[in-house]
Amino acid sequence: MGELSEVPVGVLISGSGTNLQALLDACAEPDSPAKIAVVISNRPGVYGLERAREAGVPTVVAPHRDHPDRRTYDAHLVSTLRAHHVQWVALAGFMRLVTSTLLDAFPQRVLNIHPSLLPAFPGLDAQGQANAYGTTVAGATVHLVDEGMDHGPILAQGVVPAEPGEPVETLKQRILQMEHRLFPMVLRWAVEGRIQTEGRLARIDLPPGQRRWLI
Repeated sequence: MGELSEVPVGVLISGSGTNLQALLDACAEPDSPAKIAVVISNRPGVYGLERAREAGVPTVVAPHRDHPDRRTYDAHLVSTLRAHHVQWVALAGFMRLVTSTLLDAFPQRVLNIHPSLLPAFPGLDAQGQANAYGTTVAGATVHLVDEGMDHGPILAQGVVPAEPGEPVETLKQRILQMEHRLFPMVLRWAVEGRIQTEGRLARIDLPPGQRRWLI
């Protein structure tokens, strides 16, 4: 495993940043091996930027519309992340597919959280998809990012009950609470050097008493 020193993490957001807040809170703990070095939003004025400022974390607004294509935009993100000495990247509600330009700069070091039990219900409105399908369980997944949509190796998952026919907003809130538990846990594993991958399979040197699934 890597040394338990403060590893700089960059967080990419597009919205209100509730998962960002969970990461900020976890990284503010005295024993945290990670620190949030920069928060980048592709949308100006979102509340996630205010969350970062309140925590004393540098923020950057990088509108994707300022760039002609995805690769050029991702090259700008890489430059910004490297300027803040980032070693790991966390996508916390970042509503953009990333390209190999970003992934090659941070190989096997880009994390994403998705509000479903992958491989079920990838893409947008995963909670609504699960609700419409009538599932009896739902949840969240943290995975390594590749060029597919919600496709990379699964690192951990959290399960919540789902009631067929319940309001989708109720299910969303239940899943969101699980996300807030799951993402900081996996980020810590990542910066501690506990994750190794073999193709689609991720192997994790789990801390005592921890597991790769939550309920």
